[in-house]
Amino acid sequence: MPGWAEEAAMAEDGGAVGAERQRLQEADASRAPWRRWGPYLSERQWGTVREDYSPDGEAWSYFTHDQARSRAYRWGEDGIAGISDDKQRLCFAPALWNGRDPILKERMFGLTNAEGNHGEDVKEYYFHLDSTPTHSYMKYLYKYPQGEFPYADLVDTNKARGRRDFEYELLDTGIFDEDRYFDVFVEYAKAGPEDLLIEITAHNRGPDEASLHLLPTLWFRHTWSWAGGTAVPSLHRSQNAIRADHDELGPRWLYCDTEAPALFTENETDNQRIFGSPNSTPYVKDGIDRYVVHGDTTAVNPAQTGTKASLHHALTVPAGDCATLRLRLSDTELADPWADFASTMDIRRTEADAFYEDVVPDGMGEDERRLVRQALAGMLWSKQYYYLDVERWLAEHGVDPLAADPAIRNSAWYHMVNDEVMSMPDTWEYPWFAAWDLAFHTLALSMVDIGFAKGQLELLLRRLYLHPNGQIPAYEWNFGDVNPPVHAWAVLFVYELEKHRTGHADRAFLENAFQKLTKNFTWWLNRKDVDGNNVFQGGFLGLDNIGVFDRSAPLPTGGHIDQADGTAWMALYCQNLLDIAIELAVDNPVYVEQAQMLFEHFAWIAVAMNRIGKDNASLWDDEDGFFYDVLRLPDGSATRLKVRSLVGLIPLAATSVIGGRADRTFPELVEGAREFIRRHPAVEAVVQQHDLGTADENGRYLFALFGEDRLRRILARMLDEDEFLGPHGIRSLSRYHAEHPYHFDVNGQTYGVGYLPAESDSAMFGGNSNWRGPVWFPMNLLLIRALLNLHGYHGPGFTVECPTGSGRQLNLYEVAREISNRLTATFLTGEDGHRPVHGAQPKFAKDPHWKDLILFYEYFHGDNGAGLGASHQTGWTGLVAATATLFHAISADDWHRGGRESLRSVHDRDEEDERFMGSGDEEPLS
Repeated sequence: MPGWAEEAAMAEDGGAVGAERQRLQEADASRAPWRRWGPYLSERQWGTVREDYSPDGEAWSYFTHDQARSRAYRWGEDGIAGISDDKQRLCFAPALWNGRDPILKERMFGLTNAEGNHGEDVKEYYFHLDSTPTHSYMKYLYKYPQGEFPYADLVDTNKARGRRDFEYELLDTGIFDEDRYFDVFVEYAKAGPEDLLIEITAHNRGPDEASLHLLPTLWFRHTWSWAGGTAVPSLHRSQNAIRADHDELGPRWLYCDTEAPALFTENETDNQRIFGSPNSTPYVKDGIDRYVVHGDTTAVNPAQTGTKASLHHALTVPAGDCATLRLRLSDTELADPWADFASTMDIRRTEADAFYEDVVPDGMGEDERRLVRQALAGMLWSKQYYYLDVERWLAEHGVDPLAADPAIRNSAWYHMVNDEVMSMPDTWEYPWFAAWDLAFHTLALSMVDIGFAKGQLELLLRRLYLHPNGQIPAYEWNFGDVNPPVHAWAVLFVYELEKHRTGHADRAFLENAFQKLTKNFTWWLNRKDVDGNNVFQGGFLGLDNIGVFDRSAPLPTGGHIDQADGTAWMALYCQNLLDIAIELAVDNPVYVEQAQMLFEHFAWIAVAMNRIGKDNASLWDDEDGFFYDVLRLPDGSATRLKVRSLVGLIPLAATSVIGGRADRTFPELVEGAREFIRRHPAVEAVVQQHDLGTADENGRYLFALFGEDRLRRILARMLDEDEFLGPHGIRSLSRYHAEHPYHFDVNGQTYGVGYLPAESDSAMFGGNSNWRGPVWFPMNLLLIRALLNLHGYHGPGFTVECPTGSGRQLNLYEVAREISNRLTATFLTGEDGHRPVHGAQPKFAKDPHWKDLILFYEYFHGDNGAGLGASHQTGWTGLVAATATLFHAISADDWHRGGRESLRSVHDRDEEDERFMGSGDEEPLS
């Protein structure tokens, strides 16, 4: 009978390409747990809200990096290039020591929010090089200096720098001079769902031989001494392996192909070091560190048992040479763990290559293919186990979970139980989920794993996450904060993509999401429309310090802000839910009534966005041709906050094309819409003024917040290189504000916004929060989507000047492609050998061991594309995989002919054309 490797190779759709897809099918059908083991071990658990039991909520200072080697975590674990099972019960990661560092290198080092001149910031070089969606193959690179790691220098120098200074990076310290470092590659391959092959190779890149202590480490997450804890698991030496016994996992064996001393201790807090109190056991979490680095032979258990164990390999690696360890973590006791090791590892590498050859479209160059693969690898490595039972966490803080206390973080979210593998923005900077980040993540993840992407979208809508009042949790620092409502947009995208890829329309997924999203939509209607006039005040909405004031806090002026972006987000939400309702109505006519309700909501929002108010009360400024937030003061007056930012471009993003002979399929819906328009003069006036509500030749209707005149005026600003259009995408703030910063005076104090292409000089939302000029990928993708929809409706004859003032006329498909090309070029090697993302750093441009490595930053310099903020936020920056491939996959004709429906399979489209057959002379809604 063939084993897992042979079964995968014999997949029905053939060869190495089919092997990984076969594993995905088996995992989705629960026939084999191929996703059970993966990179679910975070690269930082210290400094998180979960581990914060301080009285003041200062998570960064309560549990520090210095304490992490000695203090047992409550809710999770961390490591370098680590793996775990999907409940993080058993963890594996390599630890390193170069013979010079003051501590064992067990986790990534970085600056806390208070230490960095631009906030929290990891100060290591590591790269997620490869991963298949089931993690049947993964590859990771960590660059470990041979000299003493400059911990104090990094802290002191950055702390001394101001907000307008560059960050002081690890390369700047000189620690990599003369290439005195190790390239430590860690590879994983699955021989079966519970059988993991591990290969660790350390290359000495320096001119001299160098010593390296390599300690593959196995340990259990600490679950046994907290309230309601589990039985204590155990590790012990078993002939040629370390055996792990756990009540839930059962037995496991860790084999190594090279003999080495086994060091055992307990994953217990060193109370003596941390708190000055006696230890319950002499063998504590930092025991292996004390033994290896400090020579304390009493720190490890001579009985060779515990809950944490390392195999201690003391290596000497010649200059230019390498050393390799092979390990195997299996649920089976093996007589010969190495018989099929090399062949299986080679098969999995080949399968990974074949899988990505199938993912990446034809016509892409080698550098683009490398970009897409590393972007998706980073997305997959950013899947992390996230555990937080909020009620228990509150009880451990001495808080009555049923007596919500605004002074205690997240006290209103006592219903939440987070216990899942989730897609996180960044494994170090943001090792927690964020609602709108996660929605964007699913777009890139769906390129390789539709099942996981759908599961992630469903997750935040489950009863254990979604608040009973309908709010979607934002992120652990404040679950009650408000992220833009992009969940429905992502649900629709993933649903359509699956239809296109497989021919299967997962109506159950769509319907389940729609029911939950309707509850969230109602929460928005009831909570975020202060005056009940269809203008919304969502709060900061993820845009951090883009505005004049902190939009989540009480205003220094009193009153409130009517938000152009908050209102536009709700318009987009209406469009997406309307689209879903129409799709569901094909099988269930009850959704026609829901669609009618959503159409009417959208219509009233469109009226509100276009209202011509007195005393600067409307969101649209006709003189500037742009949308602005409006500050409404307690005395009833109002004034526009005239900051040209993404706030005014998001109304453009609220553009959808819906229909396809809808009047033939749902005549009651179309007639109801016409009757609604006729019955309400305000709606009719907007429809007529902006020529909305007319079907195109394909019987589709454009849902937008404005007509052609305003569209052209907004695009003239957005495509102006002296305003929004940068060399690497659409900036979040117009460069106009570099020479003309906006100021607003309140009681003798001036509040202002100026164009800052790189880091912020404001700490409004933390040190590294900056929407005052840089380029952000998710917002660019929303704008690209809107342009494609507009092209689908208006066709190739609708052109605009791009860039503004250039005399070059492009249709909107070509404009979208232009923006996409600028975004993608951020990561591609230019004629000078540099990738803009890495700035002018010569190491990344010229060194053969660096030049093909790509970092995926949180945001990018508005003028030169250099990466800024979190350096491994493949999360939503992983969207570059979508922007890089999109225009290879769908042509301008496709978009004009089908718009969103171009994502559907040919079979589906033929079916739809037959069902929606019409004359093409549909009557306007008005």
